[in-house]
Amino acid sequence: MSEALGRSRPVEILLVEDNPGDARLTQEALKEGKIRNNLHHAKDGVEALQFLRREGPHANAPTPDIVLLDLNLPKKDGRQVLAEMKADDALKTIPVVVLTTSEAEQDILRSYALHANCYVTKPVDLEKFISIVRAIESFWLAVVKLPSSPTAH
Repeated sequence: MSEALGRSRPVEILLVEDNPGDARLTQEALKEGKIRNNLHHAKDGVEALQFLRREGPHANAPTPDIVLLDLNLPKKDGRQVLAEMKADDALKTIPVVVLTTSEAEQDILRSYALHANCYVTKPVDLEKFISIVRAIESFWLAVVKLPSSPTAH
């Protein structure tokens, strides 16, 4: 439970994913998981940064405890989102799990160079995909000590 994190509130997760099927699967896997969470969904990189910076329609958005970030996004790709997050003092401590179909070595290296906290390749198989999301939940939300959410910026 989220009490394992020393929190009584649900974990705030921002999923940045343009594929509706993958977003739905991630949502279902997290819903059936053991950690109480609020999943927020951004469909592209521009919306993700607006959410993170509390701009426009996201003025009242909570600061995520963790971001699940796809790399290949419309408008602004995940690499740009990651670079902007890690360059922003108000956002750089938020853990980012790159969750993408890319197995390209250059994407893996670039993600880590941009300070991604981990890189996970999405499996095509449905059961394996759900298993991966649950493993992320189990590790990042139950084992890892996450930083307290910073105050509004």
